[in-house]
Amino acid sequence: MPSLRQLRYFVTVAEEGQMSRAAGKLHLAQPALSRAIAQLELRLGIQLLERHARGVALTAAGEAFLPKSQLVLAAVDDANRTARALARTARSAIEWGFIGSPPMVDAPELFAAFVATHPDVKVSFRELTFPCGSPSSWLAEVDVALCYSPTPHPHICIHELRSEPRVVLVATGHPLAGREELTVAEVLDETFCGTSRSLEPIRAGFWRLDDHRGAPAPHVTDDEATNPHEVLACIASGHAIITAPASNAANVLKGLTDVIAVPLRDAKPARLTLTWRKDNHNPNVVKLTRLAGSLQNGRNYANVLSSV
Repeated sequence: MPSLRQLRYFVTVAEEGQMSRAAGKLHLAQPALSRAIAQLELRLGIQLLERHARGVALTAAGEAFLPKSQLVLAAVDDANRTARALARTARSAIEWGFIGSPPMVDAPELFAAFVATHPDVKVSFRELTFPCGSPSSWLAEVDVALCYSPTPHPHICIHELRSEPRVVLVATGHPLAGREELTVAEVLDETFCGTSRSLEPIRAGFWRLDDHRGAPAPHVTDDEATNPHEVLACIASGHAIITAPASNAANVLKGLTDVIAVPLRDAKPARLTLTWRKDNHNPNVVKLTRLAGSLQNGRNYANVLSSV
């Protein structure tokens, strides 16, 4: 019977297509990973992988074994996530995910009101990478996430907090940096910052204006950014541009002198949302979204605090 560790190693190698890349992802030395795969094949009595000059390929047996292994690992991961979520619920806690700027920066009134009105709830935070895979899998490690314009998915809930215009982020030396504002048509053919190939395509396209272009950006750098800091480094180099929500850009550019934001006049707005999995039953998520609704429906921050 293979161990979960062996299954995880095999699945990672199969998905990466190279021992060296898989070893890096697993934080293992390549010889150790090769030995582990050989031990798995010996235990099963079948060859799962064929080695070649460009990496590895699945054998017929490996093709059949891979989806079963992925199902096992997914079930174990799901059980572990459920256990952690139940534990947070039991101790009156909520894990709040975010990308780039934390909740007290992107949604300060909501964060302050929640902490003030629910002092018994322990709030912890997790910075998330850009969404990879489905939105549902991306949210698996947190109870709720604060993010802009998530891709709708049947397994997630989305509560919109506000909408706001988009801007173009460019290096100060970029030809567009001197413009007071831009239109979508003027930037569609610019070179955009590249992102990880595993990034959810609709999500990646939103930042590169695919929602206006109707197709992937024709000019993208070779960067494989997985978070806002890597994107900003790419933009600061002057080789590319990217779009961003106006307030989010204002927050992340504080103290950064070599990147500026230029208003994008006619782009579809970005939506700041609370997003969570439908199968997450932490009651503190309900409390948070109800409070957000109260703030949006005319009960301002001061009124909410006065009702405590």
